Amino acid sequence: MEPLRSSDPARVADHRLLRRLGAGGMGVVYLARTPGGALVALKVLLAEYAEEPGFKERFRREVEVARRVDSPWVVPLVDADPDAEAPWLATAFVPGPSLAEAVTAYGPLPEHGLRLLGARLAEALGEVHRAGLVHRDLKPGNVLIAHDGPRLIDFGIARAPEDHTLTATGMVVGTPGYLSPEQAEGRGGDGIGPASDVFSLGCVLAFAATGRAPFGGGAVDALLYRAVHDPADLEGVPAGLLDVLGRCLEKDPARRPDADELVRELTADGAARGEGSSEDEEASGAVPRDEGVSEAAPRDAGASGWLPEPVTRLIAERSAAALALPDIEHTLAPSDTPSAARPAEPDTRETSAPAEPRDSRPAGRRRFLLLAGGAAALAAGGTWWAAARDDGPGGKTPAAASSRRPVHTVALHGDLSGPQRATGRAQERGLRLAVAEFNARDDAPFTVKVKAVDDKGDPAASARVAAELTDDPAVLAVVGPTTDETGQAALATYDAGLLPVVGVSPGTTALSVQGFRSFLQARLPDAVLPVYVSAYLRGAARSRKIGIVVDRPAGVYGTNLGSSLSNALNSIPYPSVPEVVSAMRRDFGGAVDSVLSAGADSVFFAGLPDRGALIAAALRERAFRGARVSGPALLDERFLAQAQEGAEGWVMVAPVIDATRKPEARKFAAAYRERFKEAPPRYAAEAYDVTGMLLKALAGLPSKSRTRQNLLTAVRDGKYEGITKTFAFEKTGMIVIDSTGGFLWRVDQGRFVYDGPAPITA
Repeated sequence: MEPLRSSDPARVADHRLLRRLGAGGMGVVYLARTPGGALVALKVLLAEYAEEPGFKERFRREVEVARRVDSPWVVPLVDADPDAEAPWLATAFVPGPSLAEAVTAYGPLPEHGLRLLGARLAEALGEVHRAGLVHRDLKPGNVLIAHDGPRLIDFGIARAPEDHTLTATGMVVGTPGYLSPEQAEGRGGDGIGPASDVFSLGCVLAFAATGRAPFGGGAVDALLYRAVHDPADLEGVPAGLLDVLGRCLEKDPARRPDADELVRELTADGAARGEGSSEDEEASGAVPRDEGVSEAAPRDAGASGWLPEPVTRLIAERSAAALALPDIEHTLAPSDTPSAARPAEPDTRETSAPAEPRDSRPAGRRRFLLLAGGAAALAAGGTWWAAARDDGPGGKTPAAASSRRPVHTVALHGDLSGPQRATGRAQERGLRLAVAEFNARDDAPFTVKVKAVDDKGDPAASARVAAELTDDPAVLAVVGPTTDETGQAALATYDAGLLPVVGVSPGTTALSVQGFRSFLQARLPDAVLPVYVSAYLRGAARSRKIGIVVDRPAGVYGTNLGSSLSNALNSIPYPSVPEVVSAMRRDFGGAVDSVLSAGADSVFFAGLPDRGALIAAALRERAFRGARVSGPALLDERFLAQAQEGAEGWVMVAPVIDATRKPEARKFAAAYRERFKEAPPRYAAEAYDVTGMLLKALAGLPSKSRTRQNLLTAVRDGKYEGITKTFAFEKTGMIVIDSTGGFLWRVDQGRFVYDGPAPITA
């Protein structure tokens, strides 16, 4: 939950806006009070979409569907005006996390909870289907959690099977990973029926039972393929639910149970359970209901104990926070509220600290879950305030003034002693140089401390580092982690504490599409780099047919690079020859012979350094003289050491510069060399840039507003001109993709040589 921005209206129709809950794909969601004082989640269509007929039609459809569906397990529509200049709709406010947030933070549900979740979502789907509709986007993020059961939300793409207005044959609509096979294949019209929602429900229950999606993660095309062809991963699902989930996930829609049958099966084992007592509710932390807090169905015995205790406590905390919001008569529009009306208590602390006492829960569980994807869930964590004053008596020396500055901490979370220690250490030094230059300024409004923590490249250690830094109130921002894997392990914890974290080297798009609101990906994703690869091979390399070798051990990285390049070439179209190498094979001779015999005169390798040396050797043995290109992973000294002569002439497309060769970075390079007695290595300048970006944004905030949340908002909404590139971010946290950010490197006489910006066109 965020304060209203200056650009936000004070009212929508007769509803007083209180807070921002989040932003979805088409609009902004606010917490508001109705004229009668009830709390609602009010969604307003963004201005840029309001005049677009397609978006406005989808919004109108969402209102119509919400009016047609009547179920205690569907968030009810309170009011709406889809024909207003700025179309809006208001639904009952549910002060709970989404299922995605709850499971990510607190782990899978017990079997009793899974049965209740499944039965009540099936009841909701039954009502949707009886209204002649198909939801089409059932996923963990579209399920909100309340004490008595789930609530289904977001009917933006729901429609009747025979309705062709939003889709056409071949178009995939929905969320990959939770789509039915018929959706994944892009079947149009009545090819998508109620059985499609049942398949999605099976995926949701598998996620709730195991904490992972049943068809894995990675590139979209891989997810769609698995949904159609591969069996679901149900390892870890309770034995009593394996049969029913297996039937939900049948590839043939005709073999799946319908919603009513699911309700009967999932409730069969729980029918004999006794009624819950009032003492049970009191122990769970339940709070009295407010008129505007949705508890649309009565509490019943079946709902007792269905959630892990931390989730129950979280809902209670959020409910209490909702009850504490001002009544309608006490709510002023932001423009009517003078700043003097909200005086801050004097505070002599050096660093920022939480406004409310921290609880005694273990660090890894001390989380409040954040709103993601526009879901109406209230974040009940405290706001972080930096209350130290910047101003002091004049006439003092800079040193004396510096000693009175407030102190804030910027952390480096990196691999400082593991496999990627060179990259982690480079980022630490780049950060330290930026901080030293900031602290040396006479006009610096505060002093910055550095806290560097080593995760050794281990995801488990990365999660512990994230908990340590999140629990340190002095830390206002983090640069790191170093790798995709350590980033994945850490980001949920950082997100729970709304601690801004800027990734310089992680490249997977998965980190930006999971709804982590505090993560900013400050480099081009791996999936975008093949655009530059395609341009280079078709242009400078003059390749007529491109061989694409995807190495399975490279996982998501290799799949993203290979599939993105293949898609880019197919869209032109341009001749290419794909080849996939199994992890069981160490001899790349067969793969090389296959692509060369098919006429490829260049080779792109989507893989990692150790096996990159193997394909380099195979190409050298065959005296191949065509272009040999790869992605950023091969920009690694291990490739040079293992490939030796075979590495000569290879070209890498990477999102990183050589600061000694870029004119804008020469001043930085000189300062780095003076301080650390060596030339700046790769990723040092990028870490220097993002640290400067964070400090500039923090210095631009009023002293009492230097909080994690305000810093995150300032960076997200701003634009920073660095020495390496321009930094601006999408709503997802991904860097804005323009024609810059990709760079060429080549191997010349056993070392990597920087060749400047990669071409964007052939």
